[in-house]
Amino acid sequence: MRVGVLMGGVSDERAVSLASGAEVARALREAGHEVVAVDTVRGLLCDDDERALREGGVDVNPPSAHELRALDPGTAVTLARSPELGPIDVYFVALHGGSGEDGTIQGLLDSAGVAYTGSDRLGCSLAMDKEVSKRLFRQAGVPTPDWVKGPASADEVVRALGFPVIVKAASGGSSLRLILAHDREELDDAIAESLDWDDLVLFERYIAGRELTVGVVGDAALPVGEIIPANEIFDYECKYQPGMAEEVFPADIPPELAQRLQRLAVRAHAALRLRDYSRIDFIVDEGGVPWCLEANAAPGMTSNSLLPKAGRAGGISFPELCDRVVGLAYERLRSHST
Repeated sequence: MRVGVLMGGVSDERAVSLASGAEVARALREAGHEVVAVDTVRGLLCDDDERALREGGVDVNPPSAHELRALDPGTAVTLARSPELGPIDVYFVALHGGSGEDGTIQGLLDSAGVAYTGSDRLGCSLAMDKEVSKRLFRQAGVPTPDWVKGPASADEVVRALGFPVIVKAASGGSSLRLILAHDREELDDAIAESLDWDDLVLFERYIAGRELTVGVVGDAALPVGEIIPANEIFDYECKYQPGMAEEVFPADIPPELAQRLQRLAVRAHAALRLRDYSRIDFIVDEGGVPWCLEANAAPGMTSNSLLPKAGRAGGISFPELCDRVVGLAYERLRSHST
């Protein structure tokens, strides 16, 4: 097939998206596909551009607001119909954050009538809104930590959740804008900082335990992985900088717990109406109880990302994983056209 890989965008996860897209493009070529790589800001990427992205990795710090404002956002739908690309069978959406993951781009691609990988507009928007996600988790019988939706005063948060407490953007990814407040002073500082996020804020009860993650491809769960971060929480630095987290696949946990986490992951995936692939993150407390933290409709696909590692633990190479995702999108196109 001829596959167009869409990457980049103008969200604060642009660097992660470019790294993901470059890795996916190479993997799809290894799987036998003809690939066109597209940065939705810069346009078509040549081989040297892709190589530089793969070798550069992800910076320690995300791009600044000033840097993002300087970019021309472009539109994926215009690029999807560009005659320069030629006929494309399937678009692999390797965009993260912002309009690339909140359903905006997916809606535009639907309007353009092109086939693309991953969840549609509804699934993406449900997964991106962490407060809505948590409500749907509970309705589906998937345990999730208690929370308070902002804006809320420090007194309200402490009364409801105590300390420590997680403060995070309700519509973000890659663990950006994630703060663990241990006391009132840190909570006051986190609330003050959150005023600059231009986003709904979520306060969540902190649960100490083991951080575990489950990838879902199609309707099947991959082997469970454990994340052991160098920092106190699995933040942006730990996620994308080599050596900042130990990631164990498969996780060294009892088979019964692994199976339970896999069942909950598939249930969470279905509750948010996700499709093709996702990654569901959990904390398992000291009593062995799993708590779902969030679902990722467009999980990272860099060489250091969790979903490819889960795939390898299940005997699925990275090129095969990308090929499966493209195959799911193509089959959906065929079924809709018959």
